Amino acid sequence: MTNVYDKLKEKEITLPAPPPKGGIYTPAQEFGANLLYCSGCGPDLGNGNTVIGKLGKDLTVEEGQIAAYNCMLNLLANIEAKIGDLNKIKRFVKVLAFVNCTDEFEQQPQVVNGASGLLVELFGEEIGCPARSAIGTNSLPGGIACEIEVLLEIGD
Repeated sequence: MTNVYDKLKEKEITLPAPPPKGGIYTPAQEFGANLLYCSGCGPDLGNGNTVIGKLGKDLTVEEGQIAAYNCMLNLLANIEAKIGDLNKIKRFVKVLAFVNCTDEFEQQPQVVNGASGLLVELFGEEIGCPARSAIGTNSLPGGIACEIEVLLEIGD
């Protein structure tokens, strides 16, 4: 098995600091036998690098993919803060993504590929390719382009 931190270094990817909470909730909650549910994260990496706007109006699919990618970076930061080591991840079980878009926009799955692609790149198909839903919505907090949550299984 490949060390996730070696992959991050090889790809020159730096995880951001865990994002600040936007309400009264926990960013990551363990439950059942080795399961972890992670609350939704947006694309703000804490350095002014966020993606605001509506797909199908303000943003291209490629810009939406960047937003989804950034959401997943934030989720990985929250996961690492909770479990201490990303190599403990046994597999990603489910990704649920919300895409801020116009009523006519129908490329939500292509947008969310920005996040899914990162997981497969870092963890491989077996661990990093979960079940997934990509849903269009008319609005997201702060006008962000995308918000993603994950469910994963961690090893003993």
